Amino acid sequence: MSKKRAYSQVVIALLAAAVAASVGAQTRDASRLGKDLTAAGAEPGASKDGSIPAFTGTESPAGGWAAGKKRLEHWKHKAEKPLYTIDASNVDKYADRLSPGQVALVKQTKGYTMDVYPSHRSCGVPDFVAENTRKNVAVGKLKDNGWALQEAALPGFPFPMPENGAQAMWNAKMRYRGLAVDYPQVITAASPRKGGDEWIKAYSEQTNYYPWGAKGSALFSKLPQVENYVYFGYTAPAALAGQALAITIYTEQPTETFYYFPGQRRVRRMPTYAYDAPQIGFENQYTLDEPYVFNGALDRFDWKLVGKKEMIVPYNSFGAYDFSAKFEDVAGKDFLAASHRRYEMHRVWVVEATVKQGMRHLAPKRTFFLDEDSWNPLVADDYDGQGKLWKVREGYSIPVFETGACDVSAFAQYNLLEGRYVFDEHGVGTGKDVRWITEPGGNPRLTAAFYTSENLRSISER
Repeated sequence: MSKKRAYSQVVIALLAAAVAASVGAQTRDASRLGKDLTAAGAEPGASKDGSIPAFTGTESPAGGWAAGKKRLEHWKHKAEKPLYTIDASNVDKYADRLSPGQVALVKQTKGYTMDVYPSHRSCGVPDFVAENTRKNVAVGKLKDNGWALQEAALPGFPFPMPENGAQAMWNAKMRYRGLAVDYPQVITAASPRKGGDEWIKAYSEQTNYYPWGAKGSALFSKLPQVENYVYFGYTAPAALAGQALAITIYTEQPTETFYYFPGQRRVRRMPTYAYDAPQIGFENQYTLDEPYVFNGALDRFDWKLVGKKEMIVPYNSFGAYDFSAKFEDVAGKDFLAASHRRYEMHRVWVVEATVKQGMRHLAPKRTFFLDEDSWNPLVADDYDGQGKLWKVREGYSIPVFETGACDVSAFAQYNLLEGRYVFDEHGVGTGKDVRWITEPGGNPRLTAAFYTSENLRSISER
């Protein structure tokens, strides 16, 4: 090779690197947030056909709302009627705007319909979350392993301009939910087996504590390396009553679970009670990494950021949180009542998860659909080891008046192969609403000490 040709190739390589660096720097320009991107990194404009409106920002509840009152009654769009209904007769018409799992659910579940309403983009964030998110354009970083969070200004979205799937998933995992989500009572339910009538209904009280969720700004590296702490204590049925768990979900270390068994009057450490381990008492219908559409560590999968999609998704789904309703009026034998599900057109990020070589998981391929405005996980499709669609999860997003952001708590998971479903993290049928807590107020559950094995034993033996 001549010296002239070699020199030319070096120059071309340097120019290419400079262009790539320039594009990267432009992509990571923090000044875009609040201008051509929203504070969360979403496109603020409407879709070309107008089905997705322009971003409007956080909406306040109608006057008179206070904790314990029905949220829907204080939402200004509560009187809206559906634009159209999707059912088995017309689902193919909308298939390009649904996930494969949603299409299968409509086709194979007799009577299942989806009422689609006008779209509202009112999922904003408080100012301190917006400011931390702006900092994270420069600060947010994953560890060298490619999946664990190394640094972020919190509470805030670590990667408002994600470059890969793991970064997008961290935005979902670290969405602002206040300091805690508290459930005075929740019914975790699995529908009857085909041909049967017997439900599994586990009654419990729960608290999810997010130690990084305090108002203000803190670097993750200066905080406990914990995603969240979880406590729940079962009150019924008799087979589960008295059992209780304290869980620490770390951002990189394995999840630590302590389980209290009243018959033995002792706490046991459960070193493998994570990932796709079936939850005790639910006939293999519900694993540890399925709550909230996704729960737990990212390390078993490779995460690919596919891009964006305009999609019909659960949104402003207040009916899934109707704590004053009878459980059986909301949770039918085969699916949640259409009257308590609401769908809208929104833009979502699509993330594909493929199990890593040398790792195992019951669902080796999964696809997640994350709301561009809130990073809430709205839909997930799971595939089994033979590549068949297996489960589809829908997360019911609502504006949370306490936090000034939107969140997914209540969700349903449909097992397409067995014709059963799970409904969890709601207040339906209990008479008590889910509570989002933003101030510590001396609450003992908002301390790491509450989630130790010693404390679990102490509070469980009373």
